[in-house]
Amino acid sequence: MIDVLIVDDSASIRERLAVLLIETGQIRIAGQAGNSGDGWKAVQRLKPDTVLLDIRMPDNSGIALLKNIKAHYPETTVIMLTNYDDPIYRTQCRRLGADYFLNKTLEFEEIADTITAHSAR
Repeated sequence: MIDVLIVDDSASIRERLAVLLIETGQIRIAGQAGNSGDGWKAVQRLKPDTVLLDIRMPDNSGIALLKNIKAHYPETTVIMLTNYDDPIYRTQCRRLGADYFLNKTLEFEEIADTITAHSAR
């Protein structure tokens, strides 16, 4: 099983992701967080295999959390999820170590396949 932490300020997005991922039979939801502060605490406590991370959250940037995760847990796969598919964000996230950068609107259904394919490598 692949343990995944979902960090997104939208409860409905977190729920949709959880259902989508659980349906694979290969992914377990290790936890969920609605902001980057709680997300960081969950990463430290749960040490998930993969973190699904929204870029924009009310308390802090998902980009700052990405930087923290990769500095302390470089082996953790981080998939950035956003509706802000700006090349500047994509470049910055890649530079900070994001493994994937997916557009929530266009690539939502690809998230589970991305996680399982990465894990199989």
